[in-house]
Amino acid sequence: MPPVTSTVVTVIAAFPIDGLLSTQGIMVMLLIAYAGAMWMFLTSAPKVYTMMVSDLELARRFYEGVLDLPAADVPLHYYYNYEQTLGTAGLDPMYLSTGGRSTTHTLNQDGLWYQLKKNTQLHVISGASPGEKNRQRHVCFDHDCLEQVLMRVVSRGAQYKIRRDKPLNFLVKDWDGKVIEMAEISN
Repeated sequence: MPPVTSTVVTVIAAFPIDGLLSTQGIMVMLLIAYAGAMWMFLTSAPKVYTMMVSDLELARRFYEGVLDLPAADVPLHYYYNYEQTLGTAGLDPMYLSTGGRSTTHTLNQDGLWYQLKKNTQLHVISGASPGEKNRQRHVCFDHDCLEQVLMRVVSRGAQYKIRRDKPLNFLVKDWDGKVIEMAEISN
């Protein structure tokens, strides 16, 4: 086993102190620290599913009353609009309109926030068009989100009917007898 002093000298020789304490060395260390902090921040952020609904107040009564979902805080990465700077600027405007009318609603902290699982949240926003027979529509681009909502519907004992598996589409009756259509929008 080599003596401790020779190991320290070897480490110092590999990373010269004067290079680490130079302006360039300090900048590299700051960039590494910033990258580590951002990685920890983004990996600890909850998974967020967004559901677009035709009636926000009816959705509030459904998610809080029928499904008994607890309210959630707005995640920091939504609060600071990080999702808008990570590639969503190139979204097709077709996804941002409903029935030919353009909508000004963007993905931000507006809307309803619910906790689906420990590190999974549901963000409910308005903007979906009403379905046929004046059904209230809840649409989502994510199959996993609708599966979790369906599991919650089943566990709460609400009446439901699966219309289609792929893309997932099912109907739910709330306690007032209103029919809510839950539809996965396939790409």
